[in-house]
Amino acid sequence: MNRYIPNQHGAWAMLLLPFLLGMSAVGPALVHIPLFLCWLTMYLFSFPVLQWIKTGKKERYLKPALLYGLMLVPLAAIVALSEPKLIGYGALLLIVFAIPARYAKAKNERALLNDIVAILLFCSFIYPVVYVGAGREADWTQTTRLFLLMGLYFIGTALYVKTVIREKKNPRYYRASIAYHVLLIPFAAWLSVPLSAAFAVLLLRAIALPKLKLTVKHTGVAEIGFAVMLYLFVLLAYL
Repeated sequence: MNRYIPNQHGAWAMLLLPFLLGMSAVGPALVHIPLFLCWLTMYLFSFPVLQWIKTGKKERYLKPALLYGLMLVPLAAIVALSEPKLIGYGALLLIVFAIPARYAKAKNERALLNDIVAILLFCSFIYPVVYVGAGREADWTQTTRLFLLMGLYFIGTALYVKTVIREKKNPRYYRASIAYHVLLIPFAAWLSVPLSAAFAVLLLRAIALPKLKLTVKHTGVAEIGFAVMLYLFVLLAYL
């Protein structure tokens, strides 16, 4: 099953949080169902494709790529027919996908810049979620603030995770992660004072958890919990 299911536990938080925040901002609509299923299938489809590019193992990743590709076509068609303007968003995703594909080809997909590109792609999903739910009445200022909030949060998470796994013996990464999280607190307070409490917790995470020798799996699962915490704080303080 590891050919079919992405093994990055923390990525599920990036998949879900933009959708949940966007839907919470505008209220649920029927079209959100095929939109999310399309988004989920795109993510699942990208996993074997990138692994294929990275390893060159066609025989291993062809079947999952075909399976998810065949699932994606009708879902994308439903979304495109119901909201034709989203075709442009899909085209933009396809163009930007060339960046992680290039990093996968170079077997350097864990590079921080590639992480940031992926984070911004995931977070951008809040825009179509808000658009299909509110249309012309959408509050794009609020949506952009939520996009920035998520982007900055997940970039901080990428820095923190590197201090736990790949850069755990690099003190510069550890100091950079802590400094970054310190700077996030006043930004969160500018959005809404209660949000600064959530980012204070994230700062404590960046300081303490790298010293606990967590496994990759435990780190990823913990990030889902931190994402839930942020979601609840945003609901209470901002939406």
